[in-house]
Amino acid sequence: MQDVSTLVARAREGRPRAVARLISLVEGASPQLREVMAALAPLTGNAYVVGLTGSPGVGKSTSTSALVTAYRKQGKRVGVLAVDPSSPFSGGALLGDRVRMSEHASDPGVYIRSMASRGHLGGLAWAAPQAIRVLDAAGCDVILVETVGVGQSEVEIASQADTSVVLLAPGMGDGIQAAKAGILEIGDVYVVNKADRDGADATARELNHMLGLGESRAPGDWRPPIVKTVAARAEGVDEVVEALEKHRAWMEERGVLAERRLARASREVETIAVTALRERIGDLHGDRRLGALAERIIAGELDPYRAADELVAGLTQS
Repeated sequence: MQDVSTLVARAREGRPRAVARLISLVEGASPQLREVMAALAPLTGNAYVVGLTGSPGVGKSTSTSALVTAYRKQGKRVGVLAVDPSSPFSGGALLGDRVRMSEHASDPGVYIRSMASRGHLGGLAWAAPQAIRVLDAAGCDVILVETVGVGQSEVEIASQADTSVVLLAPGMGDGIQAAKAGILEIGDVYVVNKADRDGADATARELNHMLGLGESRAPGDWRPPIVKTVAARAEGVDEVVEALEKHRAWMEERGVLAERRLARASREVETIAVTALRERIGDLHGDRRLGALAERIIAGELDPYRAADELVAGLTQS
């Protein structure tokens, strides 16, 4: 058992090993997890969380690395959660993103962590919300969360980030995908990366057109900007940072940032409660109560919905 208070104190000092151990406790669903979260709670709420998502190959890792450089020039401490596909053998992250961001490995003002998605849908690891809390408490000013890169269904990042950045690239079919629901509806900032390629201007124009279709924004509402970049050469990255800061200022002025963080905390509580309830239900297999309810369903005395209501009522009272 590790001393949580010591780990938290060292993480606050910016010691990467302490941060790593805290995130490992989170990922491993350690028995000390409740103690960790209780110790971190008073220290969180200061970091600006930016999510980056997009189809594979659009340059998410390169863009994330370029944003780290830009924020470090401003003197800000940066945390990166790079959610990688899981290894089918070990269940661990394949670490591709961290390899591509190796230029920041020796910077004490940057903490990079690869997390395995472990089959979790939506592009994020299940432990991502708690890992974000660890980095927040550790004093990161900005936390960049890069999703696994699975495509249209990768929308969960919108519920975990203060600002969501959607990346596209010319020549990858994104123009057609822009007409579809899903990933292209969650962006606060849109980035057309690899803008030195043919078709970049056309992709930006089509995206702008698609964003305008059916929108019903009131005066003063946020209209997502479209920024063209060549992240590999750091071109346009300062414009992305400027767009992010404008969005943050707009959210703070309108109270949207507080609303998003409140909704995020509510979802986190709900997820933890549902997970705990599911575990208790899982422990009931072979239990007399579950068997009795099943017998009443077979006998036609009870429908499955009423049976579920009785089961939940019994679990919450016990």
